[in-house]
Amino acid sequence: MSSWRRPFSNRSEAAAAAPVDEGEVSDGSLHYVAEKGGNDSPASYQEATGAPVEVDSPLGYNVGAITIIFLNISKMIGTGVYSTPASIYKGTGSVGLSMIYWAIGFATSITSLSVYLEFASYFPNRSGSEVVYLEQAYPRPRWFFPTAFAVQTVILSFSSSNAIVLAQYLFRINGHVPTNWQLKGVAVAGYTVAVLFVFFNTRFSYWFSNAIGIVKVLTLVFIAITGFVVLGGHTRVADPQANFKNAFEGKATPYGLTNALVKIIFSYAGYENAFNVVNEVKNPIKQLRRNGFIALAIVTLLYIFANVAYFAAVPKKAIASSNQIAASLFFTAVFGSSNAVKGLNFLIALSSFGNLLAVLLGSSRLIRECGRQGVLPYPRFWASTRPFGTPTGPYLVKWVLTLVMILAPPAGDAFNFIVDLQVYPASFFSFIMGVGLLVVRWRRKRANLPPPSFRAWTVAVFFNILVQLYLLIMPWYPPDGGQYAGDVSFWYATYVATGVGLLVACGIYYSVWKYVLPRFGGYRLRQEVLVLDNGAQSHQILKIPIEDVAQWDATHDVVGRQLRDYGSDSKESNHGKGGEDVGVISQKPV
Repeated sequence: MSSWRRPFSNRSEAAAAAPVDEGEVSDGSLHYVAEKGGNDSPASYQEATGAPVEVDSPLGYNVGAITIIFLNISKMIGTGVYSTPASIYKGTGSVGLSMIYWAIGFATSITSLSVYLEFASYFPNRSGSEVVYLEQAYPRPRWFFPTAFAVQTVILSFSSSNAIVLAQYLFRINGHVPTNWQLKGVAVAGYTVAVLFVFFNTRFSYWFSNAIGIVKVLTLVFIAITGFVVLGGHTRVADPQANFKNAFEGKATPYGLTNALVKIIFSYAGYENAFNVVNEVKNPIKQLRRNGFIALAIVTLLYIFANVAYFAAVPKKAIASSNQIAASLFFTAVFGSSNAVKGLNFLIALSSFGNLLAVLLGSSRLIRECGRQGVLPYPRFWASTRPFGTPTGPYLVKWVLTLVMILAPPAGDAFNFIVDLQVYPASFFSFIMGVGLLVVRWRRKRANLPPPSFRAWTVAVFFNILVQLYLLIMPWYPPDGGQYAGDVSFWYATYVATGVGLLVACGIYYSVWKYVLPRFGGYRLRQEVLVLDNGAQSHQILKIPIEDVAQWDATHDVVGRQLRDYGSDSKESNHGKGGEDVGVISQKPV
């Protein structure tokens, strides 16, 4: 693997980072190694415990501008814009404030996008977004955050709720009311089809996802244009401007405003999806900066225009009192035809399917990066791209977990609880990632490393941190009806407490794995680089007997590659000859 070391200047002797070897810089406690991938990004420095940079992406370089845009759009536009406007209106209490909330969604998303973009500027050769950014923001204690994030990410990687939504809309097309097991059966079939679409060919999966993304955009464009026609008075709607008179008339409650903001953030989730495939993008920072913003701007405009259309066609009292999705009310009011609503249900089902594809494409790379860190068992399983050049292991894990979560929990409380359980750990890691960006800035400045090609405004970083902190605090606030008035029959914050317990359990597991077992087992943990098929690389964590630790450290560099000449200072690796894994001391992986 190629590596460089850039010259540093204007450093005081006290604060300067000490060059340890070519391509390596140390600030005394951390070691930064410069490596370059094959995606046309410059050489970048990452802390040595991070997963090795793959020179040639085993997943190819199939992600261009269009794919970046539609990876994000397809994840953002699911069912949220069709189903959440009514609850957002009820939470905010007025048409005017609900429209402002949709604009606020752009502000919260663009600040979060800037955090991801600065992180990607530091590590432009690594896919996996949060996995990499947490790994590099908190390298000490060694492997702690990679372990905690990997465990919760894999355990909670199911997409059962999205598959159930897809099944519900498929049944709505023909007006059939399914039994519980009919709904589950169609959800399993729908998710299995989605997995098969992405399993066999990476390029085709991107093309198909892009095609569905285009249909999603055209659907919202059609709704928006229809809304303007309604406002012009050219439809059966009697008074299309009624809801916009006294637009801020109404009353909001603190819980309602909070709940509305959460649903807004949920509706915009997905603006970060393309950061999961950074190493598959040529010239990634320029591409992500431009096309990530384009995707977010398109979705924001479509969201706002769609809501204008809803309020132009449907009386606000009907929106507030109905259990139907806002788009169904809109189509019924404008066209007055059940066939039109059936067509809408088909488009929403297609949108849900496209959302499954986008989530599969992004989260599979994130899970693969978790496995490449070496903290999960069987690193070959997670990192390999055999036999089809796709992340086979992550796809299979997501498929199995999703099927279990669809079939095992009964409908009602258990299902809602498990779905909610995904939320809180994700909010926690988003919060510490925002804080971690400030930590990365400080550490890299102390080590006098090169500046990033993109730097977020500091005020945007702090705004993002405050939003994530708000999302951590908000779930503890009880609903209006009391502590048993949530979406389950038991205590409303059970999922929050369970999420905290899961994070604590990850910490306990790490302490036992990293400190207790090595102490009593007479070994130390060391990382080694594995070179697999098709350019894939991974770390694996080995148990090295205490008496062999000195020899291991003398014959391996800080990344975990075996030194070619044990008697010299060379850091050049001889791993990977013929696809073999080499090591002086052969040990069983942890």
